[in-house]
Amino acid sequence: MSSLSIAGFASSARGISLANTLVLPAEGTDLYPFPGSSANINRLGYFSDLYYDRYNNVYYALGDRGPGGGVISYQTRVQKLTLDVDPKTGAISNFKVLETILFTKDGQNFNGLNPEKLNGNPSNLGLSLDPEGFAIAPNGNFYISDEYGPSVYEFKPDGSFVRAFATPQNLLPKETNGDLNFVDGRPTITNGRQDNRGFEGLTLSPDAKKLYALLQDPLVNEGSPDGRRSRNLRLVEFDTATGQNTAQYIYQLESLTSINDRIPGTKDDFGDNSQGRNIGISAISALNDKEFLVLERDNRGIGVDDPLGTAPVASKRVYKIDLTDATDVSNISLVGTNTLPTGVKAVGKTLFLDIAESLKTAGQTIPEKFEGLAIGPKLSDGSYALLLGTDNDFSVTQNDDDVQFDVCTNGTQVAIDSGCPDGSSLIPAYLYSFKVSASELGKFIPSQKVPEPTATIGLLLLGGISSLLLKQRK
Repeated sequence: MSSLSIAGFASSARGISLANTLVLPAEGTDLYPFPGSSANINRLGYFSDLYYDRYNNVYYALGDRGPGGGVISYQTRVQKLTLDVDPKTGAISNFKVLETILFTKDGQNFNGLNPEKLNGNPSNLGLSLDPEGFAIAPNGNFYISDEYGPSVYEFKPDGSFVRAFATPQNLLPKETNGDLNFVDGRPTITNGRQDNRGFEGLTLSPDAKKLYALLQDPLVNEGSPDGRRSRNLRLVEFDTATGQNTAQYIYQLESLTSINDRIPGTKDDFGDNSQGRNIGISAISALNDKEFLVLERDNRGIGVDDPLGTAPVASKRVYKIDLTDATDVSNISLVGTNTLPTGVKAVGKTLFLDIAESLKTAGQTIPEKFEGLAIGPKLSDGSYALLLGTDNDFSVTQNDDDVQFDVCTNGTQVAIDSGCPDGSSLIPAYLYSFKVSASELGKFIPSQKVPEPTATIGLLLLGGISSLLLKQRK
């Protein structure tokens, strides 16, 4: 597909610099068009997550539930792609989708429709899937985290379902009477994850024994008076052998005061009920068995809700976190409080990269939804390419009656697939490469090697046999 590359100019004394930016058009990317709404046909809708398979030098870009916020039927999928990375500068180019892989179970497709629309019952999760996090096991299988449940699933490389992991009971969305409800928000939901705030980030430990899934925002009932005023997110540890959850830790969002201090004046400040709703995390990537990179952001910037980017951006940041001294809070409730109980320690957290500041310094616009994070190839000087991708929501928005519209870069909304006015286009996605020094990255242990697909191994063996026969004939 065609893309526009923007050179990077911003650098950091901390050993991180913006290499360049790819602007990816919203159309012409998908290799598996899905009949139905035209917004499903060849429409780019990622990066809800981004993963780099360094052993096979391919990438995986995860889409979410599709256009329309869970009200348009959409077969959920992941894109396998290639990308060239300059070994000296870390600059990226030649973005190309190789394969579109659909998620299935017993021959049926997982779908982005919310459970009520797909199954006629908000308590029946069924095949509803809003994929947000992605990792690959050493055997080549995919791990996917989902917002609807929140859930963690395992799939084969062809997208077929293997198993579901055990979600902690305190995270499941429930009504006051204890009934599950995977669709509605507060005040109907009184316990568990907030609506559309499930497992947003997923990563695998380097030894492949643990999966870590991070909620986008606090639980609806863990805050005062609710999770929208809390900083405390839950990071869940799973055992990959058993599929059981084994620990929970607290990740604290940046304080609301610090975020608002970066906004000029006061009229655009985030309110007290925005802390755990309009600010949250988007991705997590393991550095080693204790340290991780976490992408944290606000809900401002160029996107379907603000195509002209008029609202001031306050937070687009990557943090390094450390679990070493963090308390396991599996059996500790934070109901009714915005602070941590005495003796409870959150994960350690330090600023790694201020994305917004880097883009401002480089004279670039700032998109809203930074959601993909991957540690890319090692460069010739020992540094690494750090890749960040944005989710453009398929350039689709909706009104209160669930009527869908395409959003154009000039700020207009038009009927789906009717075409944007001259001089404008659907909102693109952005892919950024930052060059990160080895010292800045710290102790980075790559994940275990993913085996070559069987077909590839067969071809290599066949090639070896053919070469041997040719030598024998000579």
